[in-house]
Amino acid sequence: MALDQSFVGRSYPPTPAYEVGREKIREFAEAIGDPSSAYTDPDAAKALGHPDVIAPPTFAFTLTYAAAGVVVQDPELGLDYSRVVHGDQKFAYVRPIRAGDRLSVTSTIESIKSLAGNDILDVRGEVHDESGEHVVTAWTKLVARAAEPAAEAKDVTGVTADAKGEA
Repeated sequence: MALDQSFVGRSYPPTPAYEVGREKIREFAEAIGDPSSAYTDPDAAKALGHPDVIAPPTFAFTLTYAAAGVVVQDPELGLDYSRVVHGDQKFAYVRPIRAGDRLSVTSTIESIKSLAGNDILDVRGEVHDESGEHVVTAWTKLVARAAEPAAEAKDVTGVTADAKGEA
């Protein structure tokens, strides 16, 4: 069943503030295999003009994907999350995420499309720091795969009803 188009433009309340820590940035950089010292060494980050270590660009996903969870769990939307796969991710930065930032995300359903029985949901996450400064916008594309068609009914012999001349 196609998702309700009237949800396009719906925004959800901002998430509680998430405090970005140096250790979380280091762990994330290590997990993605990025050895940049700007992610682990405050002096290296300061030499590049930052007040503290900065996060790799994809770090924003940890915040915005959690915020998009509020959207997909909205019972009125009717999305079957068991059929959802992550389709795409984009980021547009105003400035890097830094250790010490306290960030919140406001999620908005930007579009809903139906294609070959699949529902495609685009969620925009606007990330702001505690002073209200815009830090990054993230777009998350989720694809709810179409339900499998019901299998033909077979009797115990494995013969379909149509093959036996029954309707």
